Amino acid sequence: MSATMTVPVRITPIGLLGSRRALHLVERNLLVYRRSWLIFVSGFFEPFFYLLSIGVGLNKLVGALHIGRAVVAYTAYVAPGLLASSAMNGALFDATFNMFFRLKVAKTYDAILSTPLGPSDVALGELWWSLIRGSTYSGVFVVVMALFGYVLSPWAALCYPAAVLIGFAFAGVGLAATSFMTSWQDFDKVSLAIIPMFLFSATFYPLTVYPGWLQLVVRCTPLYQAVALERSLDAGAFSLSLVGHAAYLVALGIVGLTVTSRRLASLLLP
Repeated sequence: MSATMTVPVRITPIGLLGSRRALHLVERNLLVYRRSWLIFVSGFFEPFFYLLSIGVGLNKLVGALHIGRAVVAYTAYVAPGLLASSAMNGALFDATFNMFFRLKVAKTYDAILSTPLGPSDVALGELWWSLIRGSTYSGVFVVVMALFGYVLSPWAALCYPAAVLIGFAFAGVGLAATSFMTSWQDFDKVSLAIIPMFLFSATFYPLTVYPGWLQLVVRCTPLYQAVALERSLDAGAFSLSLVGHAAYLVALGIVGLTVTSRRLASLLLP
């Protein structure tokens, strides 16, 4: 009787995921990373060095570009795209590699489910933790943009909340994808998706340089939606398309979180 009574608690519908129990998982991860802070911050440096190299070298070789009606230097054009990439990297690292280790290798979740926490709590806790990491990277990157003079308008203050939304979207989809992985070799597929998306999602070049069919493909990628959102907010170029970009990212995060919760329930509950 007691066993059957625990099941409804553990498979709480995703719409009711507001349980404070998920915070215990966040607290657990904070304690783990307390002595591994260098690993935590390492993901910030890749987009930062990209930005620095562009500012030192390519900025003088590439002409000014347009964001809406504004004409900006190449580095200022690329910076919001790298901010979006930084939010993506921070959220995805924990949502993929670290979640897989805890799920398949360390069997951390098996021990967690012996407590009052259920699969929905685990999914939400991991999403919050991934979001904390992505938000940390993004916050530091926004400060760097401001110090280097790559902030184009006062509306750039909205770039940080947008980066949090980007982290939410990529954390959700990363957790969902990881729940289907069976071995470390599956991470080759993650790299196969992330690297081309990073290079071709209008991060470094305007979308108009691509052929028409490729433009359509790029528009469907989540990183393009993130880059377009950040770039428009940085320049204060507002349009209805920003609502579409934000809605895309919200939907992606919610779907990912829902799938993760259900997958963890099927994988971990007897």
